[in-house]
Amino acid sequence: MADQPQTRVAVYIDFDNIVISRYDQLHGRGSFHSDKVRNLPVDGRESKVRTRFREATVDLGAVIDYASSYGSIVLSRAYADWSVPAHAAYREQLLARAVDLVQMFPTTRALKNGADIRLAVDVVEDLFRLDDITHVVIVAGDSDYIALAQRAKRLGKFVVGIGVAGSTSKSLAAACDEFADYDALPGIEPVTVASEQPAGESTASAKTDDQQTSAAGQAKKSQRKRRSTSARSGASQQQSTGERDPADNASGLLERALRILHQKTDDEWLHANVVKEQMKRMDPVFNEKSLGHKSFSDFIAARDALVEVREDGQARLLRLRDA
Repeated sequence: MADQPQTRVAVYIDFDNIVISRYDQLHGRGSFHSDKVRNLPVDGRESKVRTRFREATVDLGAVIDYASSYGSIVLSRAYADWSVPAHAAYREQLLARAVDLVQMFPTTRALKNGADIRLAVDVVEDLFRLDDITHVVIVAGDSDYIALAQRAKRLGKFVVGIGVAGSTSKSLAAACDEFADYDALPGIEPVTVASEQPAGESTASAKTDDQQTSAAGQAKKSQRKRRSTSARSGASQQQSTGERDPADNASGLLERALRILHQKTDDEWLHANVVKEQMKRMDPVFNEKSLGHKSFSDFIAARDALVEVREDGQARLLRLRDA
């Protein structure tokens, strides 16, 4: 174990790609542009578009947590025009996870390929400048990143892609060492995908089902909020998390770490030290002693309703009770 090289992860997020893909996944292809979501004010009166935008919120905390399962995150960047109101709504979520917000100034009307080129240039520069990076995580599904993934692999890096189902290039997925579907990440609730329809007809044809869709969306949102709140650490929450009980935050962090490790390794039982290491990666502030526990074993014992414990010689093994 001590001889194993430390894994160091760099995360690059094509923010426009992931947000637009998620919105179109839920509400139909082309809906993000036809609904003019980009210029939706952060604060304003409730409307159908605002409700649809809220339903399609991307949990970037879940993305960062998943990336941390590969090793210590040494840098993370998100590329977008952060003056756009729809993007500004995510700033606090990203800053809470220490993500560097790279400003893409619009040099053309559509800022076409601006983020793609800047992201690719930064990745290559970072890999030559920081030779200790072992893993590159690209959060996007655009086929423009195929050459980047191939180049990173040729440089000896392990390449992980994360994208939204239905908007991911199969060739990009094949170019990566691993590719994860955003919907399959631990903590992300399954969604009912909207049937595809031409962008010009999306608004008109959706009107008859709007009340039903909105009600279903609100129900899913409430369920998602309840479950993701219990599974998310304090670092991935926005301002409201600071009001929660630290013990509840720690329980949520433990659950999220176990779900990520169960999914990644397919192991039914996990070593306690591996779980604690993953929790520290997700939230470096975590310390069981600050919660009144003498050891991590005491911390686990206080959460026997959430975690099962099994002794295997000197090793202590853990698993979620609903695993």
